[in-house]
Amino acid sequence: MVTYQRLWKTLEQKKIRKHDLMELAGISSTTLTKLNKNEIVALTVLVKICKALDCRIEDIMEITE
Repeated sequence: MVTYQRLWKTLEQKKIRKHDLMELAGISSTTLTKLNKNEIVALTVLVKICKALDCRIEDIMEITE
């Protein structure tokens, strides 16, 4: 299972709203909804988010059992 709780914490620490993330990373509202539901998204999307937030992949997601 994938969880994006780390993404929400990173956004909070950087004082970035979810809507602003969409613009910064160039992701759609559909993708944001998938992230909110902890659904699988493409690796290219995760890379865009990491670049936009200047962080590592482990700062935005975690794989759990």
